[in-house]
Amino acid sequence: MKRLFSFSLVVGLFLATMSIAPASRTSAQSAGLVSSILTKMEKQKRNLKTLRANINMEKYNSQLREKEMWSGIVLYIPEATGNALFRLEWNKPQHEILTTGDGYYLLYRPRLRIAYEGKTSSIGNHNDSDVLALMNMSATQLRTKFGEFQDVREETLWGGVATTHFKVFPKVAASYKYIEVWVDNEGMPVQTKMVEKNDDATTVRLTNLAKNQTIPLDQFKQNLDASVKRVRG
Repeated sequence: MKRLFSFSLVVGLFLATMSIAPASRTSAQSAGLVSSILTKMEKQKRNLKTLRANINMEKYNSQLREKEMWSGIVLYIPEATGNALFRLEWNKPQHEILTTGDGYYLLYRPRLRIAYEGKTSSIGNHNDSDVLALMNMSATQLRTKFGEFQDVREETLWGGVATTHFKVFPKVAASYKYIEVWVDNEGMPVQTKMVEKNDDATTVRLTNLAKNQTIPLDQFKQNLDASVKRVRG
């Protein structure tokens, strides 16, 4: 189950950064960039109705100095109630599907024919991943969780995507040291990097973004046959 929490964490961080606002203190050098990116992020958050994108994840093991690469597709529909509809489907190196909706999650591993299910709120009871809840945090809650923006600068990612980079540190107990975020010119977080306390790192990149297109609601439901073993979390 640790993989469920890890995957939920990194994608949750992407969605959470759409609402992050810094503390009032900001260095004079970065004040202009911070003001600009916050304005864009707030506008992006207001206007985003649906999102479909390709997703790539790199997990770095600092002890072994090895990288593990994952790729797939993410679908997202924000909900006024806070229970966002979310689908993360990994295709490589193996097929796995994670969906959330109405306060519940379902992780299906076709190769093993096992499905893990439970309340998204229950994930918050695990030390390494209270962060599925980040998808639904308010701006006030996020301001409480993170401090001021640091290392604010402009940076071009591979593929020629112009972004503004910043780094935030959790103000409350967390399983990671800090998060880096790269936000494009439209205010969309297109890359995040989470560095854990042991210096392991997870980098997630979104590409081929399709916004505000119709996404059938059945994409967020998994109709599994009776032969699939279900494990309640």
